[in-house]
Amino acid sequence: MSFWFAGGLPVAAQSDDQIAGNRGPADVIAEVTANVMGIVAEANTYFDEDPDRYFLEIDGALAELVDWRGFATAVMGDYYSRGPSLDAAGREILKGQRDQFAITLREGLIRSYAKGLLAFGGAKMEVQGAEVSAQSTRIASVTQLVFGDADRVYTIRYQMGQYKDGVWRLRNLIIETINLGEIYRSQFDALAREAEGDLDRVISEWNATLSEQIEEVVSD
Repeated sequence: MSFWFAGGLPVAAQSDDQIAGNRGPADVIAEVTANVMGIVAEANTYFDEDPDRYFLEIDGALAELVDWRGFATAVMGDYYSRGPSLDAAGREILKGQRDQFAITLREGLIRSYAKGLLAFGGAKMEVQGAEVSAQSTRIASVTQLVFGDADRVYTIRYQMGQYKDGVWRLRNLIIETINLGEIYRSQFDALAREAEGDLDRVISEWNATLSEQIEEVVSD
């Protein structure tokens, strides 16, 4: 099963102009990458003394890129999609849990992603372009190559969606063959089962439980 609505669909290569708007998904990723790597380069001068400044700047750079609430919804999977079967009060509680989980996800992922980026401060990154779904021009995948040490090349695939406001936002991230969304959804399901469906407990313990695994995935 695919993590999100674009996964597994056949795609055909198109230019950004063909995909939509003035800023296509590849443009968005290229601009954000340039901004982020500028922050990383400067962070080497102050990170040891003020790491929180670095995390805040990375968070700011990604603020408009990531659909955190959509990502949280997908990670919660069946635990959120059961909403229509609940009464009005239950649905409100579930939405509140989803929104809190989005905040929790954001905090954990920003820190893990930011720490991982420090190892690639001087790396060359190249956006290969965007592929749009054959079924919808509002769904696209952007491939980026990261040139590491010893001539190793890492492939990152950003799964993007174009929203009603015309802006392209990130819905999922695949590093090499590691689909972060699918991993997180599997982990959420396992933790929820262990907590006997207590989503508040899962959310409160999420970052502490998964921080080590997340850092291994991002920095591998």
